Parts: sequence; C-alpha cells; structure tokens
Amino acid sequence: KGDVLTTKLLPPLLHTMLTFISLSIIFLLMRLLLFQIIDQEINPHVDKWEEEGMFPAHKIFKVLGNAGFLGVSKPVEYGGLGLDFSYSLAVAEELGNIDCGGIPMAIGVQSDMATPALARFGSDELKKEFLQPSIAGDLVACLGVSEVGAGSDVASIKTKAVRDGDEYVITGGKMWTTSGAQADWMCLLANTSEGLPHKNKSLICLPMNLPGVHVARKIDKIGMKSSDTAEVFFDDVRVPCKNVIGQEGMGFTYQMLQFQEERLWGVANILTMMERVIQETIGYTRQRKIFGLPVLYHQTVHFRLAELQTEVELLRALLHQATALYIRGNDVTKMASMAKLKAGRLARELGDSCLQYWGGMGFTSDVLVSRFYRDSRLMSIGAGADEVMLSIICKYMDTLPRK
Repeated sequence: KGDVLTTKLLPPLLHTMLTFISLSIIFLLMRLLLFQIIDQEINPHVDKWEEEGMFPAHKIFKVLGNAGFLGVSKPVEYGGLGLDFSYSLAVAEELGNIDCGGIPMAIGVQSDMATPALARFGSDELKKEFLQPSIAGDLVACLGVSEVGAGSDVASIKTKAVRDGDEYVITGGKMWTTSGAQADWMCLLANTSEGLPHKNKSLICLPMNLPGVHVARKIDKIGMKSSDTAEVFFDDVRVPCKNVIGQEGMGFTYQMLQFQEERLWGVANILTMMERVIQETIGYTRQRKIFGLPVLYHQTVHFRLAELQTEVELLRALLHQATALYIRGNDVTKMASMAKLKAGRLARELGDSCLQYWGGMGFTSDVLVSRFYRDSRLMSIGAGADEVMLSIICKYMDTLPRK
C-alpha cells in the first residue's frame, strides 16, 4: 500500500532510478516550457531588439525567473531548483533556439557567470540581497572583470577597492560589461590589497545605483547586437565591506572557478545554434539550384556539411565528458579550456562554410547564418581568448617554457 511503501523502504538503486526518472520527466517538461517562452516571448521580437541594440532584460528575466530557469543549479533556499550543473547546460542548449547570440549570452551571465561564486561562497545576507532576486528575475546582474588594459589577463586588472573603516572606496573602470547598461548590480573583481596579483583580489557585490557609478557608453559591436555591452567607471564608490563574496583576497581564485562554468555554458549554448545553421543550410541548398542541380547535391557541399556535423558531435562528446567530471567535483579547467577553444574555432569554420553555400543571401542580414557568422566570432575572444585557452592547456600538459 502507498502508506507502507515509502521511498525510505525502496532499495537504494531503485530509489536512485525513480529519482532520476522523475527529474528527467520534470526537466523534459521544463525544456518544453522554455521552448514555448522562446517561441512566444523572445523570437518574435529579436529582429527589433537587434536593430535597437538592446533587449528588455528586466521583462525577459522576470518571465524566465518565474519559470525557474535562472537558478537551475542554485540552492533551493534562495529560489533555485537545486539540480546539478548538467541541468544548467541543458537549459543553455535549449537557449540556442533563440534567433541570435546576444540574448542567450545575457541570460547566461545572469544564471551562470555572475552568480556562481556568490551562490557557493557568499554570506547568507548577500545571497538574500543579490542572489535570490537575481534567480527570481527581479534584478539584472552583470560581471565586472575585463578592463581596457586587462581582458583575458585577469591578473592585470587595475580597479581598486581601498578599505576605509567598514567600507571600500572603489576607483577604476570595467569594459565589455554584458548587460552593463541596464544591470542592477555587478559582481565586481577588484584589487583589495597590494599583494601578489593572484592573491590581492576580491569579488564584491556592487549595486549599480550607488553614487559614483557611471555607465559611460553602450559599446557598438559587430555582433551580439541585442545584448547591451557597456563601459563602466567607478569614481570613489563606497560599498560596505560585508559585500565581499567569501574571503577577501580570494577573488581571483573564485573567478577562475566561475570561468569553468562560464566556458562550459558557452559551449553548450553554441552547439544548438551550430546545429540549426547546418540544418538551415541543408534546407536552403536543397532547394537552391546551380547548373541544373541543387547546391546540396554537389559532393563538395554535402561532404563538407557531413564533416561539420561530425565536428559538432565530437565537441558535444567532449562537453558531456567534462560536465560529468565537473559535477563529481573534479577540476575540469583543462577540458573546459579545450572545449571552449574547439567551440570558438569550429563556430568560425562552420559559419564561414555555411555562409558560403548561401551565396549572396548569406551576405545579407536577412538570414540566420549571417547573424551567426557575426555573433559567434566572440566565442574565440570572450571569457578567455583562444590563445589563453592554449596556454592553460599547455600548463596542464607541462609544455610551457620554464622561467
């Protein structure tokens, strides 16, 4: 009977299987819901938002927050779903069905780039003030790491947070800040002491409405048009010392951990878009004729598309392997770097090849492949350039020149 057979009496393996099946069914329903949100609330407006150079983050994030998509792997007590990181990547893949790269990127910043360190190391007070409303979609978050003279070289940032009593006084600036023009708070990396560059930094929750915070400009980019990217300056901004995430001086380490999730998230997201570009190219070249035959029927075309699809599946296998290791608590810095490196290079290769088969139409702004061609170029630059990924991989292979 139901009142006798409880989960506590089930054999452990069966209990695990039932839990897995239940989670799988629930998440399948969630993916269907997310697809519906994309189809009804986002894609019909993408062209307009691309033209305007910004999408309404507060509106869209509230829709996503109400549905539970901004805190999939975050703690339940702060409004998250409490699932492991693989479910966040499943959401990232589904977000690849958005008809541009900018909006998924901004969503990823909110859910898996600006908030992991806060969720893992932040105080209960900080989580209630910043994490919980971010998961709910009530606050828009941004990540302040890159600067004019310090992009992939995070250790070289110059922004300072000098302690004055129970406050920090922050001076400096941040560049390439996704959602920076409409964010409510920033996860800021700043130098909080004069020590070694890997041990003198802290992550700080910085409200964007404080006196001295200036959004200098919204940067005009060649791609990711619908995502606002800002340059932000700090002129003697005062923030309570209690706004430090975790331990003072551990910010560089925390940010490196955040980068693991950010890079895996980016790979998962771009996989879906790459598949979409291949499928749309197949559809277009099947009906477009040249010299009396569909473009697709020329061997150089269908062979090339087969090669690209093979590369996509190989990248997916690498992502899944890295994710499986990560959720078991392993350091996957090397594999995450490999996956991001491959994703960036493959996206450029795939975008160029597929655009070529669209002919003149590929050179217009009317088709998905041309938008992908522009948007995907960032994959080899943002969150660590290809060359930095190669250096990280070489470090783990012990092949870097010795000093």
